Amino acid sequence: MLSKLKFWFLNRYHNILNSISFYPALIGLLFLILAIGMMAFDFSSQGKHFKSVIDWLNIKDATTARSIISSIAAGIISLAVFSFSMVMIVLNQAASQMSNRVLDKLIGNRFQQIVLGIYIGTIVYAFFLLSTIRDINSGLYIPSLSIYLLIIITISDIFLFIYFLHYITQSVKYNVIIKKIYDNTLEIMEDACPLEETTAVTINLDQKFKIKALVSGIYEGYDKNSLLHLCDKHNCMVDIVAVPGTPLLKNMVIANVDVDLAQDVKVKIAECLFLHKSESIEENYFYGFRQLTEIALKALSPGINDPGTAIISLRSLFELYAYRIAHFSKTIITNKDGKARIISEELSFDHIFLETIIPIWDYGKNDRMVQKELLLLLPQLSSIAENENIKKLLRLVKEKSAENIF
Repeated sequence: MLSKLKFWFLNRYHNILNSISFYPALIGLLFLILAIGMMAFDFSSQGKHFKSVIDWLNIKDATTARSIISSIAAGIISLAVFSFSMVMIVLNQAASQMSNRVLDKLIGNRFQQIVLGIYIGTIVYAFFLLSTIRDINSGLYIPSLSIYLLIIITISDIFLFIYFLHYITQSVKYNVIIKKIYDNTLEIMEDACPLEETTAVTINLDQKFKIKALVSGIYEGYDKNSLLHLCDKHNCMVDIVAVPGTPLLKNMVIANVDVDLAQDVKVKIAECLFLHKSESIEENYFYGFRQLTEIALKALSPGINDPGTAIISLRSLFELYAYRIAHFSKTIITNKDGKARIISEELSFDHIFLETIIPIWDYGKNDRMVQKELLLLLPQLSSIAENENIKKLLRLVKEKSAENIF
């Protein structure tokens, strides 16, 4: 139950942090606190003295103060609407010409969220100030300093808008999106596959008692610490038979144990094995390979016919292949005493290679540009490590290129 609660909390925490509304809400709250603090300083004895000494900072007409704040609020609202109408257009273009799965990269863009948050914060700041204006002749009771700070923030917002226009036009470029997917995939893969040599030792359980999936979903991994604790507590070994990225139905076998455990213990073990509905690169680096493949396939489709973008995706894929073919994940986890407790299935290079390169070959085998790129990249990949599937594909490419030589 504790593992399930922990997983639920981590999942909600991840969803909140990656929500498009998290940073705007947080920044809006900070601007509200700033407004309250500035108002307190404006009406304090120090603030009143400061305004009386520097007379040009003193706005004595309440109508003028309201006009300034109202104009700024209306302008920033228009700016925010225009800016994020552009974002929606960019998202629609990316979804239609690349892949729906790249939307997470664009929606989760921190800079866009921060810009939206600053716009919302400026509007919150302006409305809060507007509610405090009083029709009193003495300028000491009009928040002049707060209004001048609002003017400075508004000028900053205008320059931010200019940079945002530049940023949004650059972020929608195919090579930029592909680079983001590549960087994210490589980062996760480096953590998942740190070994430069494959584990030669294999362990078979003396007895096998089934652990079944509690819910339907895609197996993505396990809670290492909780599972190790359960294995040590009940002196058992868990063999996870599902490969990361495998879709499983409820009550399907996901793992085996070598000891006949009580049903409640089996449930606790099953709770340590993560089954998700979504496909996130952070949970499984294989989805990064697949996203790059989908971009290449969309680019090679007759409706778009953009082999240049397909080649950019292909190059990124081969860079990831080059790392994965020479690095391996740790499939046997031991406790502090060195006793093997968890055995997991590795997401093999052959599986990744065939699942992601063959669809591109099927779509692009008649395209000379794709053939040429594969003729350049496949021998280089083969030189890193011997692999029969790479050689087979290379032979196919050479045969097809020979057919289309003229």
